Amino acid sequence: MEGKGVTKKDNKEVDKQEMMKKYDKESTFRTNLGTWGWVTLILGSALTIFQLYTAYRGAYVSLIQGAIHLGAALCLVYLLYPIKSSLTSKRGIPWYDLIFAAIALYANFYIIQNYDRLINEAIIFGFTYMDQFVATAGILLLLEATRRVVGLPIVIIAILALLYGMFGNFIPIIGHAGNDWPTLATKMFFSSSAIFGIPIQISSTYIFLFLFFGVILVKTNIGQFFNDLALRLTGKYTGGTAKAAVAASGLQGMVSGSSVANTVGSGSFTIPMMKNAGFKPHFAAASEASASTGGQLMPPIMGAAAFIMASYTGIPYNEIIVIAIVPALLYFSGVFLGTHFEARKQNIRGLSKEELPKTNKLVKRLDLFLPLVIIIGFLLAGRTPTYAALFAIVTAFVISFFRKETRMSLKGIIKLLEEGARVALPVIAACATAGIIAGTVTTTGLGPKIAGGIIDLAQGQFFLVMFFTMIACIILGMGLPTTANYVVTATMAAPALLAFDVPVIAVHMFVFYFGIVADITPPVCLAAYAGAGIAGANPMKAGVTAVKLAIAAFIIPYVFVTNPILLLQGDVNAFNLSISVVTALLGMAAISSALIGYFATNVSWVERIALVACGLMLVYPNLVISLIGLGVFGAVSFFQYIKNKKEDASKQQAVV
Repeated sequence: MEGKGVTKKDNKEVDKQEMMKKYDKESTFRTNLGTWGWVTLILGSALTIFQLYTAYRGAYVSLIQGAIHLGAALCLVYLLYPIKSSLTSKRGIPWYDLIFAAIALYANFYIIQNYDRLINEAIIFGFTYMDQFVATAGILLLLEATRRVVGLPIVIIAILALLYGMFGNFIPIIGHAGNDWPTLATKMFFSSSAIFGIPIQISSTYIFLFLFFGVILVKTNIGQFFNDLALRLTGKYTGGTAKAAVAASGLQGMVSGSSVANTVGSGSFTIPMMKNAGFKPHFAAASEASASTGGQLMPPIMGAAAFIMASYTGIPYNEIIVIAIVPALLYFSGVFLGTHFEARKQNIRGLSKEELPKTNKLVKRLDLFLPLVIIIGFLLAGRTPTYAALFAIVTAFVISFFRKETRMSLKGIIKLLEEGARVALPVIAACATAGIIAGTVTTTGLGPKIAGGIIDLAQGQFFLVMFFTMIACIILGMGLPTTANYVVTATMAAPALLAFDVPVIAVHMFVFYFGIVADITPPVCLAAYAGAGIAGANPMKAGVTAVKLAIAAFIIPYVFVTNPILLLQGDVNAFNLSISVVTALLGMAAISSALIGYFATNVSWVERIALVACGLMLVYPNLVISLIGLGVFGAVSFFQYIKNKKEDASKQQAVV
């Protein structure tokens, strides 16, 4: 029985929050701040207002903009995130976190206060002992804040990068001259090439705005709208509940910045629905996890990594979101096909008309699409991401007043500003820490050395280089949020492929994809763990199944590196693009059916092997090989058709 004043909806929301805290480090913030809640409210709101102000009036020079951005964020991290996640419900803030918050704020304010001296005199005459102390404190507090809000994996990589920067002279083969700590610390903290490098520069301008845009969209209940819309479009078909989960996660991924958050947010609705329809718990978890992870690949947000990719590749952001469309659609098509074959295998039908959301109610909520239409339209029209985000934020804010349940009071608006800052904290910390890694890689020449090692290991064989780069990206991406994930893989793994004649965007999309699928690749498959927690399934079984469903993500990157037409590069025309897309879809259908074990009917092991072989031939960018693959696919399809007819005839005879 529900307690007085407590509804099932309230309990469901509590369960969702507990699940987020269990699997998502970003959600382990304090919930009982006491009087300190006013401080976080004011500081968080001030950070959001600062970001909106500089977006409208123009940003400060990168080091000052970054110092304000990072200083306020680190202060908030220590106020909001305890030293251990088990302490989130403890009232108040311990004294040591208050000290850490103050020092973190001061360390970044020190940059603003001494800006002219740090970038002019200190480079010539050297840094003072105070400079060295502040830099050391700033780095240590950044690493601890990142551990609290993001997790240990990226902190370990950053520490290894710092150790490499110091003791490179003792390391054979990939070594360098080395640095003493004062030199390394001041280089990391007072320059615009490390902590305040490209990742934090992008975070302090574009990324924050788009994250705040996502917060406002959540306020308008767009997530539930996406779920209802997807269910209406796909729910009546075979396995419609799973297909709705795929479609809904793709839509939510356009504004979401986290695979785990997407899994929990939409999975709390879709996973029980899939289980009720007849899907096994591990498959329901895997469907949601693979689709939610794919949301990070979906334009226009792409987990906020698209903005950094634009800086790294020199390709405008509005072009990147167009380039990313075909691969993302192929990915979701692959997951969609996998759920279809599983539904056929388990004989899971669609929902009845009465169970589907009403069309007239959906039409009344179509205005929720307007902010997304505006942001995409402005970007495609060539306007800056800042301008597009600001205009979309204003539009979404106005739309929130259209309905009583989303209409905000002054207090609600202030809380919204605070939440905008809180949601951005993991990304800010991750970008700053990733800057340490990227700064070390570029200043020591580690990137080319790693690339040389991969090429030597592969003995110069291009496909082996791609395979070893894939493995490196999956390992480096384990447990990292999307933006940090991309920064690390782009600086450490991408140079190996750049050594070959491959378009730069294809290389960066390759490492981006394989870094992202680390979220569903065992053993560290956080999105699959979260989905399994909701479904009550075995996490590893859910992870393995998620890999089967997301097999497209393991194939498509090889395809667009060897056949950049899928990224709209090279000799692109309607015919070539259509052929490439169709063969890729057929190839994924063949491989998905082999992994699920069902096509028109159950497939034998011989048919599985044939389907995998023809699938790989279909996606291979060679017309003759693709035609052979098409022939094999046709033969298997014919045998499956005959087998299915015989099974139907046998069932009819048994009934008679």
